[in-house]
Amino acid sequence: MITTEQREKLRGWFAGRLPDDLFEELAELTVDREEITVIGRIPAPRLTEDASATEREAAVRSRMQEFRERTRETRIEVAREAEHRFRRKVSWGVECAGERALFTHVAAPVMTRLRQPERQVLDTLIAGGVARSRSDALAWCVRLVQKHTDDWLTELRDSLEHVQRVRAQGPDAEPEDAPTDTSEGGTAPE
Repeated sequence: MITTEQREKLRGWFAGRLPDDLFEELAELTVDREEITVIGRIPAPRLTEDASATEREAAVRSRMQEFRERTRETRIEVAREAEHRFRRKVSWGVECAGERALFTHVAAPVMTRLRQPERQVLDTLIAGGVARSRSDALAWCVRLVQKHTDDWLTELRDSLEHVQRVRAQGPDAEPEDAPTDTSEGGTAPE
């Protein structure tokens, strides 16, 4: 898990490293063990007020595609630096006129052991046409839980950050201003 401070440092690094004209603003930056996802807001295409919904949708999709192609080299350069620095893959996406598109993202395999009743749930989702495979069914279940438990998960993440802060203050933690050993038997003079 990543702490709020680590997330802020990461967001600060990207805000400082991304060219000023890449995005209107850095809309969202999310991180887990495998991946950093950077989503920036780009300007909406200029259309007449009487443009149809179909025309607007096509213009927004085209704007996102144009941005993806035009900025590819810049994004690759930043991603290489970030991947080296943070040891995670970097994925990119944009928001434009209320629409969001991810260009790349990591689909990390997750191994789990399920008992028969749990497997039967997955198999029922497959039989019902909700999912094509057990893997798809499990991903569907995770998205469903995520959709309905955002508040609970936020509270849990906050609690985990508190636990990490308390551990850092424990007896095994090194004080920041601890004296250093300058000779075999003593400590540095104060």
